[in-house]
Amino acid sequence: MNILLTSAGRRGYLVEFFKEALAGKGLVHAGNSSPVSPAFYYADRQVVTPLIYDDNYIPFLKDYCRDNDISVIVSLFDVDLMILARHREEFAKEGVTVVVSAPDVIDVCNDKWKTYEFCMSNNFNAPKTYKSLAEVKKALALSEVSYPIMVKPRWGMGSIAVFEADNDAELEVFADKVKRDIFKSYLKYESAMDEESCVLFQEKMKGQEYGLDVIHDLSGEHKLTVVRKKLAMRSGETDCAAVVHEDVVENLGTRLGAVLGHIGNLDMDVFVVGGEPYVLELNARFGGGYPFSHFAGVNLPKAIVKWASGEDADDELVIREYEKIAQKDIHLIDITKFMGNTFE
Repeated sequence: MNILLTSAGRRGYLVEFFKEALAGKGLVHAGNSSPVSPAFYYADRQVVTPLIYDDNYIPFLKDYCRDNDISVIVSLFDVDLMILARHREEFAKEGVTVVVSAPDVIDVCNDKWKTYEFCMSNNFNAPKTYKSLAEVKKALALSEVSYPIMVKPRWGMGSIAVFEADNDAELEVFADKVKRDIFKSYLKYESAMDEESCVLFQEKMKGQEYGLDVIHDLSGEHKLTVVRKKLAMRSGETDCAAVVHEDVVENLGTRLGAVLGHIGNLDMDVFVVGGEPYVLELNARFGGGYPFSHFAGVNLPKAIVKWASGEDADDELVIREYEKIAQKDIHLIDITKFMGNTFE
């Protein structure tokens, strides 16, 4: 079995996890639109793909899968998910399993306004959110919400263009800056669908933050919910954490996953305020916090390999150690050979 990880970027650890899962019985291919991708260093094979929104992106992937006997595709990037979701059945006809949720599920997760509407419609707590400067100003005037206010992209990821406004003047400045930053980045593609409402305004949660992996199999059946207590963040990603018992948060993740109906992993950000859990974000993919679940004994890459082979994988989805604190490290790797010895 050969596996292609698209938009692999800096997720070298996931390349290694999938290589270990295959145990020499297949190759892990890493794809990215740029050769400056640390994940290439760890992969058995590397491929520079067209940009996700290029018309040739899907035809390129199909040809690559045929030429390299790829059985499974796993995307590691939000922007990639919708494109793959829309073409999932085409790949299936060619014998390639794309581990991705349905387009409507991806839409709820990628569009942070729809995430908020989903939560409100299904009785899940979420921070008060507004999609225009006028709406949040009115809410502030009526004391429905108070500063600080988070100003962020509606179609956002990581910590790109996220600011905290403490007063009216900052709110105005950050609203303008977020929009300008959006259209200078890859966030511009989805944001162009609703340019007038591409910036969100959200009350800041003050409480303990948790990350969850809500794991479903390839048919959407719930298998496990992992709760991570976040101890430190770096650039919008979990940097230090431990897997913990937290029934209120775990039950929330399991219930929400049942309503959403995703495939594979759902990475969730949750705040607990006054004993009540609030859903901050949903990401229908491997998130930056997954390594902490893996560290605790969960092995979703191996489960995916087994599912794709028609095998049961329950033994791979067990939390074996709680309360072990782990932290990510930073080190250099040589990627010169993937750049063709050029700095262009």
